Amino acid sequence: MRSRTGTKGELGQSTPDRGLERPWSASRGQAAVAHPGRRGSARFAGALRLWSGLNVLLVVSCASPASAQQYPSHAIRLIVPYAPGGGADSVARIVTKQVSGTIGQPIVIENKGGAGSIIGTDIVAKAEADGYTLLFGQSGPISINPAVYKSLRYDPVKDFAPITMTTSYPYILTVNAKLPVKTLQDFIAYAKNQQGAMNYGSTGIGSANHLVSELFDRRAGVTMTHIPYRGTALAVADLLSGQVGMVFGDPISVLAHMDAGTLRGLGVTSRQRSPVAPDLPTIAESGFPDFDAIAWHGVFAPARTPPAIIKRLHAEFVKALADPATKSLLVKQAMQTVGNTPEEFAAFIRQDIEFWKGIATQANISVN
Repeated sequence: MRSRTGTKGELGQSTPDRGLERPWSASRGQAAVAHPGRRGSARFAGALRLWSGLNVLLVVSCASPASAQQYPSHAIRLIVPYAPGGGADSVARIVTKQVSGTIGQPIVIENKGGAGSIIGTDIVAKAEADGYTLLFGQSGPISINPAVYKSLRYDPVKDFAPITMTTSYPYILTVNAKLPVKTLQDFIAYAKNQQGAMNYGSTGIGSANHLVSELFDRRAGVTMTHIPYRGTALAVADLLSGQVGMVFGDPISVLAHMDAGTLRGLGVTSRQRSPVAPDLPTIAESGFPDFDAIAWHGVFAPARTPPAIIKRLHAEFVKALADPATKSLLVKQAMQTVGNTPEEFAAFIRQDIEFWKGIATQANISVN
């Protein structure tokens, strides 16, 4: 977010006049061009070259601010570091459809999944800082990967300029409806009586709901066995069949099953109750007052993108998030809209990285 703006230097105002003095002789009081000898011709040619060079500098100097004002002049690509069809992809498409209409250029989504979302994220980290390659980031690649990976190709703080957090959501502690528990305290007592036989599912080693589950185990004083899956859908499927006892699921994956009565939600991980499940108590109000963990999505540019471009993008994305139709579509995805400032987003990210690092260290979770 450092400034790279150009200015009209002093050359455009005074230097050309000084350059024209060279073919004139002050002592003779007449122009050298009137005496076209070798020395006069050489001086005149040199003056012309200097004059041409100064005009080029003046044109470039004047053109830079105009180019910044015209941003964007062509399509913007938004890298989503996940496969098509997932939660991040859905949110990105909803928001960018609105932004494309107001910013005057198409925003083309490119799905670059793989390697724990590292591949797509790294593409943006190394992209030109001109505002035409953006990242639709998530807590996973930005906050959690630094906590669990021993080495990363990118630095989530140094390599990106945060624009705004678009959406957030809590995880829901979910159990099979046949389990003989009605409240969070019932579940803790039940898990303790299982003497370590209770297991839980996650979307993989080092994933957000893996870390949240380990945090819960330590706070609640229970011991459960981790069963990693290759995605939320597989973990929820085994929760429905009774193969695992508990999953911290994202709302879009579990709310329909809760409404159908096949799964039961016992608490949400956010400090405040979630608008998408207002009847569910928070884990914080159920006996663990400092429990607070959320997932989020947000838009990033490469570091050193000009502040004027960051400001324009921020304004457009916040405007889209406030649009009633867009907001309604996001609510249907069980998302809460945010739209904070770049500075607020950057401060949150720094805190979030430290939060997840603390959990990973306590639980000794790492990914090579």
